[in-house]
Amino acid sequence: MSPALKTTKPSRKRERLEARITLDQKRLIARAANLRGTSVTDFIVVSAQQIAKETIDDFEKLRLRDQAREVFVDAVLNPPAPNQAARKAAARYKEHVGR
Repeated sequence: MSPALKTTKPSRKRERLEARITLDQKRLIARAANLRGTSVTDFIVVSAQQIAKETIDDFEKLRLRDQAREVFVDAVLNPPAPNQAARKAAARYKEHVGR
């Protein structure tokens, strides 16, 4: 069995999830579960859980990228005034470069 299909620790299963599917979908899922050596239920639960985690991860990465982009664009379009340390660094640079 693939490591991705193993559960990490046993837990009490209290919730139920139901879905209506076509006969072709059921056959396909049953075949895949059989190839993995697991039950259809376990195959569906583990597969759905894995896809759910990936979806959440992708959404959160995209969201952080969007936030970071907004911060970057705002800093470029509306740069903050240089603080004391930045002014000193600029003076040292000008002194070193000779401009």
